[in-house]
Amino acid sequence: MKRPRNLDPPPSPRRKRALSREEAELWENVTKQAKPLRRRSRPAKGSLEIVEEAPATSNSAPSLKLPATIRKIPSPPPAPPPLAPLGRRERSKLSRGRKDIDARLDLHGMTQTRAHRMLLNFLQHAQADGMSFVLVITGKGRTVGPESERGVLRRQVPHWLGLPEFRSLIVGFEEAHIGHGGEGALYVRVRRAR
Repeated sequence: MKRPRNLDPPPSPRRKRALSREEAELWENVTKQAKPLRRRSRPAKGSLEIVEEAPATSNSAPSLKLPATIRKIPSPPPAPPPLAPLGRRERSKLSRGRKDIDARLDLHGMTQTRAHRMLLNFLQHAQADGMSFVLVITGKGRTVGPESERGVLRRQVPHWLGLPEFRSLIVGFEEAHIGHGGEGALYVRVRRAR
């Protein structure tokens, strides 16, 4: 059995369909509620956040989903610069006394909390005063008996200097020459203030 052919001509792609009365009313309601967008600068990649869905109209007509509002998220602060080792020439000049050490900080006998606070304060002042090289003395720790213990501050100070709060203050650091304390001290190069 043959199927009957559809005798209706296909709709012309150029001819627009007329809106029904309900569709025309709905379109009129939507255009009355629409507000022009404010001009904004183009947001950085990955810096958009969806805040909330805009409320739909409460007509008996089918609900339309309106776009969510978008706001720009502030970009995170730039990462602090990485640490760099002291140059061989600078280290040699410091160890031979040809280059001055601008200031010294002795952390012997301090608790970790107090030492951390003192070190941060010391480096902030050194940077503000335009100093180039400072010496931080941590001490060597206990060396008595077969179970010699490496000092807590000797372990912690290099770790602290690698933290972001310190990396903005210093360029780099290295173990000091034996004449300045050797294993129990560090040469620290202070970053110039901006």
